Amino acid sequence: MHSPKFPTERETEALRAAILRLRIDHPVVNDADFQMWQTYDNRAWPTLLFVDPKGNIIGKHEGEIVAESIDGLIRQWIEQYDQNGDLVGQPLDLTPENAAGSGLLFPGKVHYDDKTGRLFIADSNHDRIVVSNLDGDVEQVIGGADIGRNDGPADVATFNQPQGLALGEGGCWVADVENHSIRRIDLKTWETVTMAGTGTQSYVRPQRGAPMATALNSPWDVAVHDGTLYIAMAGSHQLWSMPLTANDVGPWAGSMAEGIVDGPRAEAELAQPSGLAIGPSGVTFADSESSGVREVTFADERVQTFIGRGLFEFGDQDGDRDVAKLQHPLDVAWVGDDLYVADTFNHKIKQVFPGMQQVRTLTGGLGMADGPLSDARFNEPGGLCTGPGHSLIVADTNNHRIRLLDLDQQDVRTIPIDLDGPA
Repeated sequence: MHSPKFPTERETEALRAAILRLRIDHPVVNDADFQMWQTYDNRAWPTLLFVDPKGNIIGKHEGEIVAESIDGLIRQWIEQYDQNGDLVGQPLDLTPENAAGSGLLFPGKVHYDDKTGRLFIADSNHDRIVVSNLDGDVEQVIGGADIGRNDGPADVATFNQPQGLALGEGGCWVADVENHSIRRIDLKTWETVTMAGTGTQSYVRPQRGAPMATALNSPWDVAVHDGTLYIAMAGSHQLWSMPLTANDVGPWAGSMAEGIVDGPRAEAELAQPSGLAIGPSGVTFADSESSGVREVTFADERVQTFIGRGLFEFGDQDGDRDVAKLQHPLDVAWVGDDLYVADTFNHKIKQVFPGMQQVRTLTGGLGMADGPLSDARFNEPGGLCTGPGHSLIVADTNNHRIRLLDLDQQDVRTIPIDLDGPA
């Protein structure tokens, strides 16, 4: 039962895309107006209700839970009601939908290497990394043959819904979300090696430790700066750090409490950080659940908020911080001293002015259209990076496309990724 927090999540088409993107294979009801939510007197996302075959509530749990912890109880109930003759057991006549893309399928994040002209694409729902140039000619594809966590050459390595990408120390670092791992692709051999994570999701309060022995929790993006890999650990509402020359990984910012509270980095409250960019003064991040754009400064190691006011303060409003609203942004990028944000659920790209704590819409709106900024349209853009010269590259996730936003020419074009050519 889907009871939406954000306005965009009320739309059935947006929900359908999310179901396909998240590979949900069971029926979902769109409770857009909260009728079922109110009927069952829910108070928290998520709420798990146990309902018997006659419609009676026999159990309730508020908050996240591990499925394995309740598996035995559910099996007991099924056996009990089956013996009583209360279960009919007729199959549901349902046909799963399939998502169709343009060669890519829900691309999550992008990273452009200005030195080589290579564009790295997290082709998330094809479980692979695609490397091309800006004309769309594909140089290499890593993974995609299956879902998994195998290391090895490009045609052997496997991923599970990879997202964030960053270059450093001769490799492309990958936030492999559903594997709860950090992977590294060697830029000379295209071989993939797992660098952090156990392959299982962490449900305990994390401590710093050896990377391969430390469980991660939905790493969504990565960024490299001055010999350190920074990780947007969305599942624990934290930023983590991993020095690339030391055997160590762990929390760097965020107390694990979900909120929007500034202050010393270890004490601050974050809310599902999902996109990272190295800025002039620190690590800038898209704080998705607070609909905010925030930063951890290098100089005094404090979290400061540029845009965002609370977990339930969201919308589509330009202006100063006291009126400005975003809706579940998923990424940020710096072009020189200018900061931009993928305002994902508003289907827009916006500019943020950190010093003045202001935001303005640059381009966008729901749809699929190239052309002048006033006409360009997107569908839940989830990835953003600095492009060549004065430009941005956008992973237009629900349009299954990669777009180039030229800030000088003030227009948007689609990069035609040729996945039928030689790889």
